Amino acid sequence: MRPGGQTVLVTGATTGLGLALARRLLRDTDHRVVLTARASSLARFGDEGVCEGDRCLLRALDVTRDDERRRVVEECEDRFGGVDILVNNAGVAFRSVLEHVAETDFLDQMEVNYVGPVELARLVLPSMRRKRAGRIINVSSVGGMMAMPTMAIYSASKFALEGATEALYYEVKPWQIKVSLIQPGFVHSSSFEHVRHTIASARSEDDLREAYHKHYEHMSPFIARLMRWARATPDSIAGRVCKTMHRRWPPLRVPVTIDARVFSWVRRWMPRSLYHWLLYRSLPGVKEWGR
Repeated sequence: MRPGGQTVLVTGATTGLGLALARRLLRDTDHRVVLTARASSLARFGDEGVCEGDRCLLRALDVTRDDERRRVVEECEDRFGGVDILVNNAGVAFRSVLEHVAETDFLDQMEVNYVGPVELARLVLPSMRRKRAGRIINVSSVGGMMAMPTMAIYSASKFALEGATEALYYEVKPWQIKVSLIQPGFVHSSSFEHVRHTIASARSEDDLREAYHKHYEHMSPFIARLMRWARATPDSIAGRVCKTMHRRWPPLRVPVTIDARVFSWVRRWMPRSLYHWLLYRSLPGVKEWGR
């Protein structure tokens, strides 16, 4: 690894936004880039033409495993003096109404989307404080601004991440450490095809007699349509992440799609009772729910 540039650690870098960001960092900057993914997904880097080189390390990292988190951060400290920019991008989404969530489902969701990013931030902060510099960028979602039916625990994980990130923003400001939340909305990608179902939600989606069947019947294709119609792409969002990474004074929250900016404005200025009434009335097929 040649000297110069900063060390950027990116989680979940084999697909979607993570892969688009990896390509931009390797193409457009002189940073040292440490790209991570679960061990079972590492082969995808080769499939996508991303290889180790003088500026790039590829490492296995399951963000839910403490030993793997520590191993990667310790290697960065030994080789480069620490992580200069942490991008917590890895995430998963469960599609399930709250009644269909088992405790194990909830814990799996929170481990990936909340506990993993927070623990990685804790591990890189001592080095950043010593240098009185550093950046932590957590990828959130419109789901961290508003809750959507059938995505209850996904929103819970992103709301939790937003709260912790906001507190961290204030806590580390005295050391000139910059903290930001990237808030994408709907993105033109196939990510909606990879959402996970709980045992109960999968059964309800397939069974016309289940109480929540209409919820899934209408929400799943509705979300798929919004993803297909969206103009934002993983690469366009990666560009906004890079811009945030290099801003001298980046904001805490960065809505990076049109719908994210609209929801941010609506939540700020619309009376809450009107906001909830309008969103409920806008849900697809809502008049059939509960029948």
